[in-house]
Amino acid sequence: MENKKIDENTLIMEAVEANPNAPEILLSFGMHCLGCAIAHGETIGEAAQVHGIDVNELIDALNK
Repeated sequence: MENKKIDENTLIMEAVEANPNAPEILLSFGMHCLGCAIAHGETIGEAAQVHGIDVNELIDALNK
């Protein structure tokens, strides 16, 4: 999944596969998703909404 653009419909675990820095980025946004069982089936958009995070800001960081 390398070089795949991450969007709000990307599953958290797919984002981690696409960007090896994703765990650090998610943590920097206050999202501890990787330790959560829901992360395997939750999208970036869903997680951002639950955590009150600007999804576009998060997506931009994950795609850098």
